[in-house]
Amino acid sequence: MKLEVVTDGSGLPLGVAAAAADVPESDLLLPALDDVPVPVPAGTPVVADKGHDSDPLRDDLEEAGFTPVIPHRWRVERTNAWLHCYRGLAVRWAYYPFMYVGLVYLSFIHLALQRF
Repeated sequence: MKLEVVTDGSGLPLGVAAAAADVPESDLLLPALDDVPVPVPAGTPVVADKGHDSDPLRDDLEEAGFTPVIPHRWRVERTNAWLHCYRGLAVRWAYYPFMYVGLVYLSFIHLALQRF
């Protein structure tokens, strides 16, 4: 199972999309952005890693009102490492995708509460 995580500038997770392992990362970015529970202002930069480097994705992001920025590495890599500290997420024991995504949201809450 593949997990796409949207974070803010400090690495706090905001949205998620999950799919089968054979789905490209570029197909998961827009659904993950749609999962963010607050309205995102037009022109907000979307910083993604090299796995998202594709011209059709850049065009889709621009049509949705975002500014694509795709450097080599960014803070979301650190957030992915934090998520792998949770054993149920790293091993992916959940049979149903909705159970796995539920565990992801619980880990988001835990990470957010640790910051306050």
